[in-house]
Amino acid sequence: MRIEDIRPAEGSTKNKKRVGRGVGSGHGKTSCKGHKGQKARSGGTKGAGFEGGQMPLQRRVPKRGFTNIFKKEFAIINLNTIDALKDDAVITPELLIEKGIIKKAKDGLKVLAKGSIKRPVTIKANAFSVSAAAKIEAVGGRVEVI
Repeated sequence: MRIEDIRPAEGSTKNKKRVGRGVGSGHGKTSCKGHKGQKARSGGTKGAGFEGGQMPLQRRVPKRGFTNIFKKEFAIINLNTIDALKDDAVITPELLIEKGIIKKAKDGLKVLAKGSIKRPVTIKANAFSVSAAAKIEAVGGRVEVI
């Protein structure tokens, strides 16, 4: 068998409906659109969400809230996760991504104080909670803001 011998199975394909090619084709004159009416006109159908002139749902529902487009979204790590990394003395966002602990450091890395830390480590991150920085420095570690 060669590539040029490959074809669809018998009966698995249909011919394209060719409309507007004369009455003998069965799809002539009105081109399968029927007589008059909105759907027979060019550009005749209304868009998604059109409800026949009734006020559409997306306009009836009350709008609330606000989205801050400048919001910073940090990847978050807790002290108990850092303490589980036994062999590392310097912890950086790149190291955490490499080990698969965080997926990506969106707008940076923030360290939070959940859990405890028992060994001195140097942590490089974009932000620290006040209590997390205090716990790290209490065991002799260092906090570096990048």
